Amino acid sequence: MTVKQLRAFLAVAHTLSFAQACERLHLSQSALSLTIKALEDGLGGRLFSRTTRAVSLTPEGEALLPLARRLLADWENAEDELRQRFTLKQGRVALASMPSFAGNLLPSVLQTFRQQYPSISVTVHDVINEQVMEMVRDRQVELGIAFEPESTTLLTFTPLYIDRFVAVVPADSPLADHREIAWQQLLAQPFIALQRPSNVRFMLEDHLRQRGRSLPVQFESHQLVTVGRMVASGLGVSAVPALCREQMLELGARCVALNDPVIEKPVGILTKPGHELSVAAQAIADTLRASTGYPGAPG
Repeated sequence: MTVKQLRAFLAVAHTLSFAQACERLHLSQSALSLTIKALEDGLGGRLFSRTTRAVSLTPEGEALLPLARRLLADWENAEDELRQRFTLKQGRVALASMPSFAGNLLPSVLQTFRQQYPSISVTVHDVINEQVMEMVRDRQVELGIAFEPESTTLLTFTPLYIDRFVAVVPADSPLADHREIAWQQLLAQPFIALQRPSNVRFMLEDHLRQRGRSLPVQFESHQLVTVGRMVASGLGVSAVPALCREQMLELGARCVALNDPVIEKPVGILTKPGHELSVAAQAIADTLRASTGYPGAPG
């Protein structure tokens, strides 16, 4: 059965008149008759009893009537839902983001998105960089926001901006008054690090190892918020992406630019090659690009 055949059947069944059904469907009498005949041939029997004076449903036609109503209603509901999704009047998007982005820049991006598309629901998975890549690979989410991965990850990376690592020091530390400090000065203090397998931790260790240095880690935590509070309490120092500057300030710590070496890396959108984004997910990706303005670190 086709949708066209169901509509024709219902029009005749409701009016019990081929002439009135033709007017309702804007079809010729011959076209309507052929459509009904094709439906009857496909099902294997007559749905209408026709005389020169009247049209009536056969018992099989009576049995088909409620089924046809339900099938057509389901079809029209499906059409309506897809139209609303394509016009961004309905839909749901799931994305994964590393904590430094999710807790700082993402809320303002989603606010902009909400103003444009108030009916789209968004689920945010706030997970470490490695889990972002895993969730995109496994198609648990349509897109992720993370540091640029190695080429071996086989994910498509669209850059948003370049983030540079900054020092996080207690507000009363002499280092807090500097405009810029070297890593050697920072590493003279007890270091508070994100726990492995954090990509931030690996990135810092890798850059410093290449220069014959290591992190003097005395405290570890999985959460950036906890790291910031530890620093603010005077337990030590840390280094975080510049994106977290305002967050660290709110926690009572201070951020200072770091050099020798400057450690920076692109942050962007991860997608799985060969899988087209939904209209809603594409709209979020467009909003992300417009809000971050690559190149250049925010703040």
